[in-house]
Amino acid sequence: MHARANKYGDDMIIVTTDNIAGKNVTQTLGLVKGSTIRAKWFGKDIISGFRQIIGGELKEYTEMLVEARDESTKRMEDEAVKLGADAIISVRYQTSMVMAGSAEILAYGTAVKHA
Repeated sequence: MHARANKYGDDMIIVTTDNIAGKNVTQTLGLVKGSTIRAKWFGKDIISGFRQIIGGELKEYTEMLVEARDESTKRMEDEAVKLGADAIISVRYQTSMVMAGSAEILAYGTAVKHA
């Protein structure tokens, strides 16, 4: 279970499971989602190209995807807050390449209230 303080200072529980241990879901509010498309600066793209040739982690792309996941999660959470949710269950992430060097991250889940 992951809880993070949202922009209102409240903790939003975010889980990949269909329920929350120790809590009862009292109301399902609906699907919430957040997405972002990220690309790296051209110079970092060249550096990653060299790493691809010699092997090793493509740190620039790892960093890009971490930032994109964080942003899409925040946007999903903002939608849940607008609905009055206490938690988001069944969270999933999807990644797709939009064009060379850029990726979309989509986070989605079900906003709920719990007791």
